[in-house]
Amino acid sequence: MIEVLVISISTPLLVGIYKDKQLIKTYEKEGMTSDILPSLFKEILTDFKIVKIYYVNTPGSYMAIKVAYIFLKSISIVKNISLEACCGFEFNENSPIKAIGKKYFINSKDGIKVDFLENNCKMSAFKLPESLKNIKSNIDTLPIYNLPAV
Repeated sequence: MIEVLVISISTPLLVGIYKDKQLIKTYEKEGMTSDILPSLFKEILTDFKIVKIYYVNTPGSYMAIKVAYIFLKSISIVKNISLEACCGFEFNENSPIKAIGKKYFINSKDGIKVDFLENNCKMSAFKLPESLKNIKSNIDTLPIYNLPAV
């Protein structure tokens, strides 16, 4: 069973190919999500028979999330591939994620908040997990926007 994980909320864009929940191939691409995803998925769909796609739908770059959602939702409908969403904190050791200006999305016990970083705050880069077995996902795939309207 082949599954794909897309992390598009920061650069570089990360895509992992998983067979039986284990990572077998990685793609790491610099650039805009709208430029990268179509050419990358053309290759992936040629090389693999995908049954499920996971993508990060919160928090992070809103434009990247919107573009990824529209593109991946379209692929899931046209190719009859299951689509699920994940939270970005699953893939960066729960560290803050860039929001707007000097503010960051911070995952706390009370939910996701937007705030300035504390001085001793640890930042971790996004990483594709070696396995999808313990990843929390949701069938509600709409993007989740954590910033208030301006």
